[in-house]
Amino acid sequence: MPKFVELWIYLSATPLFGLTATLVVYVLAQAAYVRLHQAAWANPVLWSVIVLACLLGLTGEDYQTYFSGAQFIHFLLGPAVVALAWPLWERRTELLLRWRALLLAALVGGAAASSSALALGWAMGLPHDVVLSLAPKSVTSPVAMGIADKIGGIPALAAVFTVITGMVGALSGKALLSWLKVPPTAHGWMSQGFALGTAAHGIGAARALQVNADAGAYAGLALGLQAVLASLLIPLLFWLF
Repeated sequence: MPKFVELWIYLSATPLFGLTATLVVYVLAQAAYVRLHQAAWANPVLWSVIVLACLLGLTGEDYQTYFSGAQFIHFLLGPAVVALAWPLWERRTELLLRWRALLLAALVGGAAASSSALALGWAMGLPHDVVLSLAPKSVTSPVAMGIADKIGGIPALAAVFTVITGMVGALSGKALLSWLKVPPTAHGWMSQGFALGTAAHGIGAARALQVNADAGAYAGLALGLQAVLASLLIPLLFWLF
């Protein structure tokens, strides 16, 4: 036991702690997720966040120390997003046929996500900067933080809203789309994936990939379209109005 305590003290004081803890917790969460037949409530990202937050709280570990080790995983988010282009390349013929409909769906979906969040924030009487931080909630976190900064919101709060939105979409999206009777056909998987990517960005896209390859491909497309459209249109609209 004394040797274990010494090892824990050593690991917790080095960047190795963040990397090791993140990998171990996620691998265990993913194993549990597979064992539970990929139940939505067992989402490995959700439980990894909960477990790691509890671990940091119980040990008193400083977040900056933790992130100094986990930033290698953070770096891999870039290549992971770029890798989503491969499934789209495999479906390039379908994309060329449907690009107008997909672009329109991305515009309408993004507008609905942003405007509904703003309307709810104003209706609840939230502070102005908090309401503005809600506008990019359905865009991937780094882009959402940049948009919030441009329009007068709080970047850190925008990141929190984005993660919560992704989690809610990943947990409830498939059940909601099934309730709406979207069929599990080729066209249905495309619609489900695009909806998840539009509303729940990267976390929704990851969930879509686990459900169906076509759904995952179109979720990745929706994720990319929302990042581009939101980063261009939201600051422009706030500047105009």
